[in-house]
Amino acid sequence: MFSIQTSGLFFTLFLGVFTTLLDTINGPEDLNNLSVLQLKQLSAEIRSRIISVTSKNGGHLASNLGVVELTVALHTVFDSPKDAIIWDVSHQCYAHKILTGRNNTFDTIRQRNGLSGFTKQAESEHDWFDAGHSSTSISSALGLLTGRDLLHKDGKVIAVIGDGALTGGMAMEGLFHAGQIAKNLVIVLNDNKMSITSNHGTLSKYLSRLTTTPQYQTLRFNVSAVIEHIPLIGKGLSWFNYKLKRAIKSLIFPNNLFSDVGFEYVGPLNGHHLEDLLKVLRRVKRIHRPVVIHVVTKKGKGYSPAEKDPVKFHGISPFNIETGELKHVHSCKTFTQVFSNEFLNLAAKDEKICAITAAMATGTGLLPFAKQYPDRFFDVGIAEQHAVTFAGGLARSGMKPLVAIYSTFIQRAVDQLIHDIALQSVPSVFVLDRSGAVPFDGETHQGIFDISLLRPVPGISLLAPSSASELQLMLRWAFKQTFPVVIRYPKGACPQERDEFSLPIEQGRGVLCKRPVLDDSNKKNDTKKMLFVCTGGIFPEVQEATDILAIENNINADVYNLRFLKPLDKHYFLDIAKQYNRIFFVEDGIRIGGIGTYLESLVDRTFDDKKTAVSGFPDRFLAQGNRKEILEDAHLSATYLAKKAMKLFI
Repeated sequence: MFSIQTSGLFFTLFLGVFTTLLDTINGPEDLNNLSVLQLKQLSAEIRSRIISVTSKNGGHLASNLGVVELTVALHTVFDSPKDAIIWDVSHQCYAHKILTGRNNTFDTIRQRNGLSGFTKQAESEHDWFDAGHSSTSISSALGLLTGRDLLHKDGKVIAVIGDGALTGGMAMEGLFHAGQIAKNLVIVLNDNKMSITSNHGTLSKYLSRLTTTPQYQTLRFNVSAVIEHIPLIGKGLSWFNYKLKRAIKSLIFPNNLFSDVGFEYVGPLNGHHLEDLLKVLRRVKRIHRPVVIHVVTKKGKGYSPAEKDPVKFHGISPFNIETGELKHVHSCKTFTQVFSNEFLNLAAKDEKICAITAAMATGTGLLPFAKQYPDRFFDVGIAEQHAVTFAGGLARSGMKPLVAIYSTFIQRAVDQLIHDIALQSVPSVFVLDRSGAVPFDGETHQGIFDISLLRPVPGISLLAPSSASELQLMLRWAFKQTFPVVIRYPKGACPQERDEFSLPIEQGRGVLCKRPVLDDSNKKNDTKKMLFVCTGGIFPEVQEATDILAIENNINADVYNLRFLKPLDKHYFLDIAKQYNRIFFVEDGIRIGGIGTYLESLVDRTFDDKKTAVSGFPDRFLAQGNRKEILEDAHLSATYLAKKAMKLFI
């Protein structure tokens, strides 16, 4: 049984029908006349609402529970949307959505045609940016603020960024620039000692050392307020006071990064103490210099299972509120689990094998390796570019690095893959989890660009397994090579095995999965043949499409599972292709610049008698839904594929 740490949350969970305060909030302006006691009650109701909905829909629970009081305080003090609140990553925006007129539709979050799990401009004027990747808020906020100044527009701009996101180089670039141009920017540093897994590195330790006392902050603000209100000389004296404080603080607190780059530093504050948050935010609202407010919060606050295991409850599937246990558990192994197990086996046999992740040890399946071989495991924080180039350095030393990363996040390190890995032909292995359709997280997390981005890069081998056995074979093969290898696979359970999937890996070659010839004597003479050519992640839907064609249309369709998206043994492929007059190319990547259009062009240049078609993700961003819904929306479901295949026979 979980424990409830807040009495208000207890009543809203179990006596929610009698609590109506949240129902009276239609926008941030409704917070203005609430007492601190009422704001605490509202915080408890919001926390209850988030737990209830997330238990049914899944989502980012721990991070959202950690910022409830902070969100309430921000919307109480600042005037959104005139004052722009920018959420870094924005997976912690649930309370923000509830307070900005979306409580009535909050039950639809992360569902098809429902609310996004991230901020989204199309949903609300309170969402200034669509965000889903880390470390962007400071740059976005600074640009917005600078543009407003140039256009003589009023309003504060507040960037809310976590300590994990601050490990990203882009956040530091924005921080240094903001200090340089001294804009009136407010940065709220949400320090929960976590990113997704526990933070590692110098910055995390540094934040833990900052000990500027609340008493000092109170005195500082009181003195500043008095000076600023002195007639005639107040502003000039305030600037002199600011410079004097900087000089004194450099002697007393020589290691405050934020002060060093030009920010006023406030904190650390208890991020769950509403009175302190309101007091400091109101003071900060009145000053006209860049400020960092350091707020310490607890991930999962108020729900004991999430407090005890914030990593598990960071991104959670539907769960039982009473026990915290997941409601739906995969009966089959997922690609992530297969990778995790096989990688452990390989590492046990080779001490040179090491692993790198960018704050995603659990999501990528590297946590067992980290526990078994801590000296060979490196979590670099949310720093994908560094992860890739760091792997290059490890490889040059003689180690055998593997970088595990989500497909959507490798986009941030394409330059490093080109310059620091491929150009120098560095032997290294990259596994891209969550390739193709990614359930529920929406546009920012779909893994649909990696094929088009990486296929043009010289010297890289790009593979896509269709089953557990193929993934195992590919990993073993990858660590034997003297060049970089990228393996991409989807989020989800591995499909049923076929004998062909266990065939040895041959560079550039796939496997032909032949369908038994239809033997109904009444239809045998009318049987039509065709070939599907597909990437591994879409194999289950292609296989189902062949079943539909066979049963409903008497079409016998074989499937060539590419395995290699680069390089390609063209002669081997063309020898197979020449046996079929109709060929349908299907991939779980964006169609433009993909493998399908390339192969179709190759066939058209080589043969005169082939009818071909290509399907891939369309030229648009794909909204959230489950895998089936996303593929239906993209016309990549089995039913759509079968219908399109039929057109080749017209």
